[in-house]
Amino acid sequence: MAAGDPVLVVGGGLGGLAAALALGRSGRRVLVLEEAPRFGAIGYGIQLGPNVFPMFERLGVGAAVLQAADPPPAIVMLDALDGSEVARIPTGDSFRRRFKHPYIVIHRADLHQVLLDACRTLPDIALEAATSVAGVDDDGDQVRVRTRDGRSIAGAAVIGADGLGSCIRAQLRHEGPPRLTGYVAHRSIIPMERVPPGVLRHEVVLWGGPGYHIVHYPLRHGCVFNIVAVFRTATFAEKGDARGHREELERTYRDAHPAMKALLGLMDLERRWAISDRDPIRHWHQGRTVLLGDAAHPTLQSLAQGACMAIEDGVCLAEEIDDARGDFEAAFRRYEAARVVRTARVQLDSRALWEFYHAAGIARDVRALTVADWSEEHIFNCLAWLYDGLPARKTRSPKA
Repeated sequence: MAAGDPVLVVGGGLGGLAAALALGRSGRRVLVLEEAPRFGAIGYGIQLGPNVFPMFERLGVGAAVLQAADPPPAIVMLDALDGSEVARIPTGDSFRRRFKHPYIVIHRADLHQVLLDACRTLPDIALEAATSVAGVDDDGDQVRVRTRDGRSIAGAAVIGADGLGSCIRAQLRHEGPPRLTGYVAHRSIIPMERVPPGVLRHEVVLWGGPGYHIVHYPLRHGCVFNIVAVFRTATFAEKGDARGHREELERTYRDAHPAMKALLGLMDLERRWAISDRDPIRHWHQGRTVLLGDAAHPTLQSLAQGACMAIEDGVCLAEEIDDARGDFEAAFRRYEAARVVRTARVQLDSRALWEFYHAAGIARDVRALTVADWSEEHIFNCLAWLYDGLPARKTRSPKA
């Protein structure tokens, strides 16, 4: 085992595990503290762009991720009212030639398991579930995490990877709750054989409508189908039940294409999620405490980059810590400098795309005209800033 206090990672999600794995692979001690009773993930699908694959390769899990994933032939946007094709991004051979890596969809639980299994193979990574963190004390040379059951855990530094409602961020910044958008999401996974005829089964599809959308795609090599229904509602902050949610959906999607209505009829509506984000900020650290992923830069789902950004964060942060040789504040400053503009662009572009997806009235007509002559080359050029990913790691010369 490596000597010294461990780096404490608060949150055992994708970003936290990526950071832990990258640190553990460099020989640093890590303790991951997860609030849930056991390490796991909510069982729905996620999309991952090609920018995340160099991170997986640095973590040694690229092959395992690909084995659990599905590469769709295209990402397609359809008009929710008439079913016409608004835009298409081919994600086959030409996409791979341009971006060097695939675009994939994967069950979140499967990706989480890949990272968790890799962490468990390393002796310097410890995983502790059922640990709710209440705060952090920093004495300059060491940090101590206070747990809600009265314990104090010492560490060399703290990484707050505890998501949108981060308790670590709340201690660093007194800014109130996240920005609610007025939209909610329902998520379901159904057996592939229940998918209605006429629905595209292999592509990633987004039906964009006035104040609502649906996203769907296959998972687990075509065995199941992931559906996400999102819509604006005045009741976004209220608790409801499946019957009330069903009535809301029927009102909201009353003018939607029949295929969308057929998909809605198959969804489990017991639970819904209010959708929110935050404004970008420049500084994610204080002393020996730093944030990553949604704790640092929560984003809307428009670009499907939340998981990718968290994993990029985790690898970048771990490499800066490794290069800094114990100077955590210097590592955190370099990590911020490397990440803040990129992640802020994801946040702001995601907000702009949110409006694009939900265009109504004449804005819908403008949207159709705007994208009508987009070529594959133009689309790829527009995505290059994101999908080309991070530059290769530059190692620093040894300290004298």
